[in-house]
Amino acid sequence: MDIEIQEPLPEDSIRERTTDIQGTKHHGGGWRASSYILLTQCFEELAYYAIQFNLVTFLRTELYESNVTAARNYTNWQGTCYIAPLAGAIIADSYLGRYLTTMAFFTVYLLGMSTMSISASFLKGGSSKSDVFFLGLYMMGIGAGGIKPCVSSFGADQFDGSSPAERLKKDSFFNWFFFATYIGSFLAGTAVVWVQDHYGWGIGLWLPTVFIALAIASFLLGSGKYRVQKPQGSPIIRVLQVIVAAIRKWNAVLPSDDSLLHELPDDKTATAADVNKLQHTPVLRFLDKAAVISSTEDPSSNSDPWRLCTVTQVEELKVIIGMIPIWATGIVFFSVLAQFSSTFLEQGRSMNKHVVGAFSVPPASLASFDAVSVLIWVPVYDRVLVPVARRLTGNARGISELQRFGAGLLLSVVVMTVAALVETRRLASARRGGGAAAGAGEPSSPMSILWQVPQYFLVGASVVFACVGQTEFFYNEAPAAMRSLSSAFALLTVALGSYLSSLVVTAVEWITTRGGGPGWIPDDLDDGHLDRFFWLLAAMSALNLAVFVLCAVRYKRKNVS
Repeated sequence: MDIEIQEPLPEDSIRERTTDIQGTKHHGGGWRASSYILLTQCFEELAYYAIQFNLVTFLRTELYESNVTAARNYTNWQGTCYIAPLAGAIIADSYLGRYLTTMAFFTVYLLGMSTMSISASFLKGGSSKSDVFFLGLYMMGIGAGGIKPCVSSFGADQFDGSSPAERLKKDSFFNWFFFATYIGSFLAGTAVVWVQDHYGWGIGLWLPTVFIALAIASFLLGSGKYRVQKPQGSPIIRVLQVIVAAIRKWNAVLPSDDSLLHELPDDKTATAADVNKLQHTPVLRFLDKAAVISSTEDPSSNSDPWRLCTVTQVEELKVIIGMIPIWATGIVFFSVLAQFSSTFLEQGRSMNKHVVGAFSVPPASLASFDAVSVLIWVPVYDRVLVPVARRLTGNARGISELQRFGAGLLLSVVVMTVAALVETRRLASARRGGGAAAGAGEPSSPMSILWQVPQYFLVGASVVFACVGQTEFFYNEAPAAMRSLSSAFALLTVALGSYLSSLVVTAVEWITTRGGGPGWIPDDLDDGHLDRFFWLLAAMSALNLAVFVLCAVRYKRKNVS
């Protein structure tokens, strides 16, 4: 798929516009600095997934909540974790910068984890234990969400985008960032969950609390080596100024010569965000009216930014608008990924979980193949596929971010196709009465649960391509003043994808149970057609891929002067 392989034009040197944490001129960064960030990410994700994987179990066994209440509290908390990135991004881009914002939210994170641990260790059952636990849980969720858009962007900030060599290292950093994430996920889903199940919730919650303390320590140890970019003003305000100025000048006549539109000279910038000047593009021409200089305005003086904006400011808004269609395709992708923790588990429960003798594989444990797949695919992609693609395409990156994202979307179609074929085979096996000899409570199908391994492995491969490609795309294409905010919007597709998955499941249930039938997804899957649901998602994914390709071939990269 040949979508876009053009390299972005270099921006001004990061070395010339960054400092150390004391605010003095600094030439650090690189892998020495980012290695501390990778270690920080690993420890943080270890703590985060240690809570996420077993939260419902804690709510059921320790707080004695019903299945419905526990599920509702879990989804509410998850929503908080993926809404909080917007707050963290705005604070980082507008006021504190990514370094200080990360430290501030890490503090909230640690306090939340400590509060949860205290509730489990020292408080007896009742409303007081529940209240203290939920206070800590939501503090932890706000802290975890607040740092998400900052840590990845801060790690990428350690590489100079104007240097071809460092630009390649930055692309590689995103690969290893996800590698560190899934090391944490894998260890949490195996070792930490095992400790929680066998040694109780006292040590089971203090252990991830220790991991957060180690994450903070790792982050602080790298402080002397970091490149720190100063906040460049509120990105929301800059966007609103363009919209208001364009509306105020809705009847203004655009000049025939685009060079007559307002732009600051190189030696005069209103804010740090104006350092990276963007070239004018002939799209969304109405927004250009915000940069039209009226007869009563003197652009050489301090003009009102709510009446007169620069071309760069206008182009920043155009870039954001141009990325929205690409962003939207991520929602469908994450609705597919949501299946590996929902309908894939239901499918596994209806299969033969005995592998060797009496050894039984819990359906939830197969999710570890997703993490294993990522841990395999990241080094293969970075060390094997990129060099090969580099020779074939002539692109220093190997393939562009959009091509990588598109490959991940293609793999999501394959994921659902394989899941549908496995379910078709399982249903045929069950309906032949293959499980007649099974004991009470055993699945009716003799088909081994290991048949699910390929679909979990493909989920991990799709993550390496789509999620990393999406992260690279939003970081590289976002205006410098909006990188944390852009990363937060990318994370928002995870939450919206989950909501879309719930909506599709609800619609399928309503449509397929009319007339009194069991529907496609009944409690007993042998009476339903989960395979048809998977085929539906495969078709949605294929349509989403087609929309993505159409949007990608039409997308124009930002052009830095």
